[in-house]
Amino acid sequence: MMTTFSRGRRSAAAFGLAALMAVAATAGEARPGSGGSMGSRGSNTHSAPAPTATAPGGGAPMQRSMTQPGPQMGNPGLAGAAQPGRRFGGGFFAGLLGAGLLGALIGGGFFGGLGGIASFLGLLLQVGLIVGLIFLAVRFFRRRQQPQPAMAGGPSPYARDAVPPQGGPSFGFGGNGPGAAPVRMEKISVAPQDFDAFERTLGQVQLAYGNEDVATLRRLTTPEMAGYFTEELQANAARGVVNKIADVKLQQGDLSEAWREGPTEYATVAMRYTLRDVTLDRASGRVVETGAPEATEIWTFRRDRGGPWVVSAIQQTR
Repeated sequence: MMTTFSRGRRSAAAFGLAALMAVAATAGEARPGSGGSMGSRGSNTHSAPAPTATAPGGGAPMQRSMTQPGPQMGNPGLAGAAQPGRRFGGGFFAGLLGAGLLGALIGGGFFGGLGGIASFLGLLLQVGLIVGLIFLAVRFFRRRQQPQPAMAGGPSPYARDAVPPQGGPSFGFGGNGPGAAPVRMEKISVAPQDFDAFERTLGQVQLAYGNEDVATLRRLTTPEMAGYFTEELQANAARGVVNKIADVKLQQGDLSEAWREGPTEYATVAMRYTLRDVTLDRASGRVVETGAPEATEIWTFRRDRGGPWVVSAIQQTR
């Protein structure tokens, strides 16, 4: 009886431990944006941020973004898109030529269908005309498949200026040409009050996320980022957990890139900060997971026409 009871208690304890580990594994990293790189950085969304002293490895590629990569992002397959068309002239017309000559030869026998020297010369003339027409058609279609050269002296549709910001590292935009984005980008200066705004927003976003304050998150971030944060909070609620964040303190930060696209300004900064990050069971308040006490991430802020800076992207470091 005692043996059965002990076995039962051991089984229950093992099951409870496994369930706790499963909940912890499901929760994963809990702070906002810790699940991956997400958001938009304008034309630089799918370009790696320049490395800094705080994040020497740079940022990880964007995993979730409403900004889709275009031709300027090096979309593979464009250079070879016309390859199948080259087989059109070589295969289709060659088949027609073979079928026509074969039909002419076996329609009534080679000599039976000629009917004398006049018929023979007529056949040669017809074959010559067919071959000539096929040759002209092949040249026509191949010429249409070749890319048209740009007009001399005209601006490239992908041209843009890429100038490194003062006091910071170079952009790494890749220069002008087919690999650049079709937008003019200008350097901007980031003032001390801007860095103060970045630090202040870092703490406010973390605390609002821990309080599940969606209204504040929408005020401090772009609609895209607010949507991602709302999804994460809803996933926490579905799992029956809540993420609590406190004591956020910036330890080190520096500028990676700062630029303007039309009326919109962007600033990408690397930030290393400390915090208290715990995940609690929503019903009992029991600690499910304790997050790392320090994090290094790359945040991008944007503002429109002199408005306030808001968070538009968070990238994990490499």
